[in-house]
Amino acid sequence: MTSPFVSDIPAERARLVWRDACAAAGCPPRVDAVVVPVAEAVGRVTAESVWARRSSPAFDSAAMDGIAVRAAETVGAAETTPVLLDDFAVVDTGDPLPAGYDAVIMREHVHHADGRAEIRAAVPPYQHVRSIGEDISATELLLPEGHRLRPVDVAACAAAGAVELRVRRRPRVVIIPTGDEIRPIGADLAPGEIADTNSLMLAAQAVEIGCEARTTDIVADDPDQITAAVRDAAADADLVILIAGSSAGRDDHTAGVVAAVGSLAVHGVAVRPGHPVVLGTVAGDPATPILGAPGYPVSAALTFDIFAAPALAALEGAAPRERPSTTARLARKLASAIGSDDWVRVRLGRVGGDVVATPLPRGAGVLTSLVRADGLLVVPAGVEGHHAGEQVRVDLLRGLADIRRTIVAIGSHDLVLDVAASALRAADPLITLASSNVGSLGGLVALRDGLCHLAGSHLLDPATGEYTLPYLDRIFGPDADLAVVRLVHRDQGLLVPPGNPLGLTGIADLTRPGLRYVNRQRGAGTRVLLDHELGRIAADPSTISGYSREEHTHLGVAAAVAAGRADTGLGIQAAARAFGLDFVPVAREPYDLVLRTTALDDQVLAPLWELLERHEFRAEVEKLGGYSCAETGRRIR
Repeated sequence: MTSPFVSDIPAERARLVWRDACAAAGCPPRVDAVVVPVAEAVGRVTAESVWARRSSPAFDSAAMDGIAVRAAETVGAAETTPVLLDDFAVVDTGDPLPAGYDAVIMREHVHHADGRAEIRAAVPPYQHVRSIGEDISATELLLPEGHRLRPVDVAACAAAGAVELRVRRRPRVVIIPTGDEIRPIGADLAPGEIADTNSLMLAAQAVEIGCEARTTDIVADDPDQITAAVRDAAADADLVILIAGSSAGRDDHTAGVVAAVGSLAVHGVAVRPGHPVVLGTVAGDPATPILGAPGYPVSAALTFDIFAAPALAALEGAAPRERPSTTARLARKLASAIGSDDWVRVRLGRVGGDVVATPLPRGAGVLTSLVRADGLLVVPAGVEGHHAGEQVRVDLLRGLADIRRTIVAIGSHDLVLDVAASALRAADPLITLASSNVGSLGGLVALRDGLCHLAGSHLLDPATGEYTLPYLDRIFGPDADLAVVRLVHRDQGLLVPPGNPLGLTGIADLTRPGLRYVNRQRGAGTRVLLDHELGRIAADPSTISGYSREEHTHLGVAAAVAAGRADTGLGIQAAARAFGLDFVPVAREPYDLVLRTTALDDQVLAPLWELLERHEFRAEVEKLGGYSCAETGRRIR
């Protein structure tokens, strides 16, 4: 079978085409209705309107503890002219109002003497009385069809006399993982094998929105086996999700299988990540919608949100669940390719009264970018991106209240920030340290523009030999009110494979013919250090193979060396240890946190300053290797 891409179409258009294809194939527009006890109806969608069978309250009742009276008999009562009542009835909250009485006086406003009630204020008729039908009137429309029931809804239904509700049954989703390289969760993985985390994630996404989910056994990259699995799944599903094989590679059979078992409506959608989406139907009585999800985890998760979730909501006759949104300032420049909606994961924090959005790594396989994301920013297909500081709309994955104690750090990458983030969260679940790796120079610019609380920097000034401080006047001006707090000293050196097979001894070896180097990005302090060291030995960067190849973190450099894609790169010793690499020392440097002086007393940052003083934290940092905490927390400026 072949699976050529049809031309990409916008996501909204793809949804409409899929909907029409499902209708034409005979897919049911709704799942069946079932009757459930009212106590089991939360999260379900009403299959018919709910009408009140009785009023609530069903009688005039006391709204307070006190006495029931006739309001007319209290006229003239005042502090100086109290009225004594012989005719009253003691009532508690919720008691029926006794016949003949039309008001209730709170117990604390009544003075009793010799069996009489002394009243010192007149009351109007129906004071502190809940009238019959005040909340719900019999025969009133309580809820419309297509309403997703909340706890307050089922309580109101019960108050109106309902003991059962007619609702839509939960849609059934069957997930089919495919791929010769896919293995069950918990299996030992050989090189080239991948754990089946996508099925776990997609099933959980389905359950989260109120569906039933079942995952089949893993199916090999064989079109006949996939076809059989799809037909079996469709017999028991309201939606089939076929994972992987949706692209146009040698073992990508999804589009061909869908065309063979029913109809192929869409292959390729103008969405990033998630471009190779397949949408169609499986023939049957009735037919069943099928979604071919990309194998990359971020693509799979977003494909579910964009296509599966609205389709499943429609099967229940309900509106899709919409995330709340907010407006935020973008922490750094964000480029986007024309032609596709670009779904960008972002971290959020509040800086100087503004919500700031920091883009996370954008690779379709970077699942942790969704784990860490506070929101999703959609760059429309016709927009090339946004500039730093620009206002953008963000759909929230966490509530705004959850980000008010987020510390936003932008700048140079360092593992100590990850250790600090973990320690802060362990001490207080409401504290988040969100760091973005854009290099030291990028961090200082972000701080200047009010886009972060802290800038992590280790910029060396070759002219003076000082770190960071000489750059502050250049970037902020000589009168800027800034503070600099020492985080650590750390060792920078060449990361090399175990045993240092090429026998590298220092920076001068980087010019060897055939040696493959991996660099850090422009503006990174490590890049500045490299250029300084090359200048000292009069080495031409253009003679270094791989000088223009860039990674944005020390761990990225270490990963490239560990995978054999490079022979060496300059980075910190802790990154070498993390990947089991050897380390050739080059320099010991300070890594500092730069901030506005006014932020030193900001309550958001107080937990960080306390953490830097803890001996346990410092010991944890030094265990990483290549760090000294002798000056941690010291105010340099």
